[in-house]
Amino acid sequence: MTETYEGRAAVRAPGQAAHPLDNPAYTALSGPHAHFAERRGRVLRYPLDVSPWLALPDDPGPEDWADLAALAGPGAEVPLPGTTRALPDGWALTQDIPGVQLVGEAVDAAHDPEAVRLTPADVPEMLDLVARTRPGPFLPRTIELGTYLGIRRGGVLVAMAGERLHPPGWTEISAVCTDADQRGQGLAGRLVRAVAAGIEERGQTPFLHTGEHNTQAIRLYKSLGFRLRRTTRFRAARAPELLVRA
Repeated sequence: MTETYEGRAAVRAPGQAAHPLDNPAYTALSGPHAHFAERRGRVLRYPLDVSPWLALPDDPGPEDWADLAALAGPGAEVPLPGTTRALPDGWALTQDIPGVQLVGEAVDAAHDPEAVRLTPADVPEMLDLVARTRPGPFLPRTIELGTYLGIRRGGVLVAMAGERLHPPGWTEISAVCTDADQRGQGLAGRLVRAVAAGIEERGQTPFLHTGEHNTQAIRLYKSLGFRLRRTTRFRAARAPELLVRA
């Protein structure tokens, strides 16, 4: 089945201020998540055991790309969220997947009595669940980015969802996953609503990302009250093997 998208890539008029969600990794790392930020010039990134995300400014120039290459290391592959600019010479595009960004100003948020807050002691189980379900990056310290909730059955963690990027006024819901044996029970939707409830209680608005072709997830999120804000791209590139600075 083909999903219809009413949103478009964000376009700003000359002089219009950037929306925090146009480059959410950058606005998070230069704002509420600044205490995580590793910096080189204007390039920011999370510690590698927290998140693979790094961020270029909205208008990256040659110096920024050189700083990114130096920060990443020769030949390293890096994600490029928030920028669709042409790559400089020496960089090689390794991933370019169409995606969508959805916002939840009217999401049907509600706490869930079965959802429990996960702690660092639960990380081994969380990593195991992520390895089986592959919802996206989750690393040993990702739990430090925000609240993560889970549902257990027979003492075993079978579903979870939590918070990742925190641009000013917004919180991203991420790592939404359910064990294959437990799907079809609505656990993912319940956890998204529960995480959203905590976000709203802080006076923030939930948002999330997923692949454009993940129509099942998009239908779920829309049924919970999320709406499509814009299309985006999940890009990654390989840094030059030789780093040359002027």
